[in-house]
Amino acid sequence: MTQRGRATRSTGRPRDGAGPRGGDLAARRARLRTVIEPVVNDAGYDLEDLTVSRAGRRHVVRVLVDADGGIDLDAVADVSRAVSTALDAAEETGGDIVAGEYQLEVSSPGVDRPLTLPRHWRRNVSRLVKVTVRGAAALPGQRGEQPAGDRQLTGRVVAADDEGVQLETESGRASLAYAQLGPGRVQVEFTRLAELGEPDEEFDDADDSDEIDDSDDIDDEDDVEDEER
Repeated sequence: MTQRGRATRSTGRPRDGAGPRGGDLAARRARLRTVIEPVVNDAGYDLEDLTVSRAGRRHVVRVLVDADGGIDLDAVADVSRAVSTALDAAEETGGDIVAGEYQLEVSSPGVDRPLTLPRHWRRNVSRLVKVTVRGAAALPGQRGEQPAGDRQLTGRVVAADDEGVQLETESGRASLAYAQLGPGRVQVEFTRLAELGEPDEEFDDADDSDEIDDSDDIDDEDDVEDEER
């Protein structure tokens, strides 16, 4: 069974000397990406997102990884260990990648992640999605000239390739190029999940995913500040 929720494995990494509390989070994120992305790719996965934020006296480094068919908890744990080892090696040779104490979290994207790349659409074939279609695109069931303006379209992903996506809508099938689309959003279908016998597997796994956390509780308040994406 694949895991497509937020199965998170966290690793607290204390450092001697907290270093400056300020600094450029965007620069830190760029340095982290140069270390983390090759590790994720070598493991056979895609780095979907990487963020650095402040939580109390430490930084939180969040890494989202995914693959065709999803990524399970064992794979999340393997990637987490590989990334942690790579960060240790980078710090030994080049100094602190993240100044002070930080916590590493590796997880897979949840269904609330927008569909922005061809691989995102491909990995959600058979799902119901809502997407904004830009005004130049002709929608199924319409005749003649279509007035300009963005439109919301809801349909099931029938197929997706590097050029575009096919959606089955109430008005028929629409073939759309990615350039015509805004970010897609997967729609939660609780009735369909119940029919498939998987009511909680995909949407409630933030609570049921056997989360592993080897770190101490984050100090100070729980609010995350200054997140840089």
